[in-house]
Amino acid sequence: MEIKIARSELLKSVSRVQSIIERKSSMPVLSTILFDASGSSVRLSATDLELGFQETLSATVIQEGSVTISGRKLFEILKESNSETFQIKGRENNWVRLSDGVARFDLACIAPDEFPAFIEPEGVPMVQIDSAVLADMISKTIYAITIEEAGFKLSGVFTERVSYNGNYFLRMVATDGHRLSMIDKAVPNIDSLDLSHGVMIPKKGMSELSRLASEGGALEIGFKQKDCVAKKENALLVMRLLEAKFPDYQAVIPKDTAFSISLKRTSLLEAMRKMLILSNERYRAVKITIEKDVLDLVSANPDLGEVQEKIDIQYSGERIEAGFNPRYFIDVVQAMQSETIRMEFTDNSRPCVIKGDEDEGFIGLIMPMRV
Repeated sequence: MEIKIARSELLKSVSRVQSIIERKSSMPVLSTILFDASGSSVRLSATDLELGFQETLSATVIQEGSVTISGRKLFEILKESNSETFQIKGRENNWVRLSDGVARFDLACIAPDEFPAFIEPEGVPMVQIDSAVLADMISKTIYAITIEEAGFKLSGVFTERVSYNGNYFLRMVATDGHRLSMIDKAVPNIDSLDLSHGVMIPKKGMSELSRLASEGGALEIGFKQKDCVAKKENALLVMRLLEAKFPDYQAVIPKDTAFSISLKRTSLLEAMRKMLILSNERYRAVKITIEKDVLDLVSANPDLGEVQEKIDIQYSGERIEAGFNPRYFIDVVQAMQSETIRMEFTDNSRPCVIKGDEDEGFIGLIMPMRV
């Protein structure tokens, strides 16, 4: 195989797959990118066996064929080059020569026939979704996915189709058992996808989907059996869905609100960041007290000291006192756009629900903790 290609386009594509390629795998070929050159284009493929990515780029194909190249090394080489064009040439015994006209690299590679077969699922029903909408949905849920190895059934974003007021919506929900984030968005033709029972998209897949959506424009997404498929221009992303059963999340969402306060999003964010300064693994709670026109925040660590901040609010109801993890508030509020947010409470043993008018369809839920 031998090709000439625009360095900037190749760098953009190779950078996309850096988080997909496996660096510490028992299969060294998973740390490589497969190049298939034919006609006037080259197709790049990367996979970790659970998630696969392909992209087709225009290139001057001097000789058709296939090679594998270390994804990490190729990325570093392209990043350091200043040339407009880049040449890749396969050599004998699975060696590959990379050149930008100034520097030359000869790399020992792996035989391309060892690369796992990448099969695009056929007949997948697809709908078009605005990239900005999808990116917003992911950013408002991905932080709540559990990071505990024992929490397999919570290690993804539960995605389903819901209907109310005569309309269909795409819903994403994530929880780690201590907090929950949920968002609904109207997506044209979402009723054509078989999502009535919901699917679980793994965190790594969600991160790649977010990366694809962050580039803007329209994106197609679809589901079939055990796979989620996303397409954007010449790029294809295939994700293996988790087979875990997501818990009944509706049971923890309060149906009624007894108390509600409104405050500036930035005020709460800045205050919670201060509460976090003296926290550690043993002491990481903020005590929230709400009484007449004041939101009082206190975080105490016997080893370091105490931090307190008061925020002026409009409130004339009963005194509320509860403990929470300040990190959870930071994660929720950082993902929101509303200038003014609402904190809703039922009692000190029930979760705090956070909403905002400019974050339509979204709720962040945080469970209380002992202080």
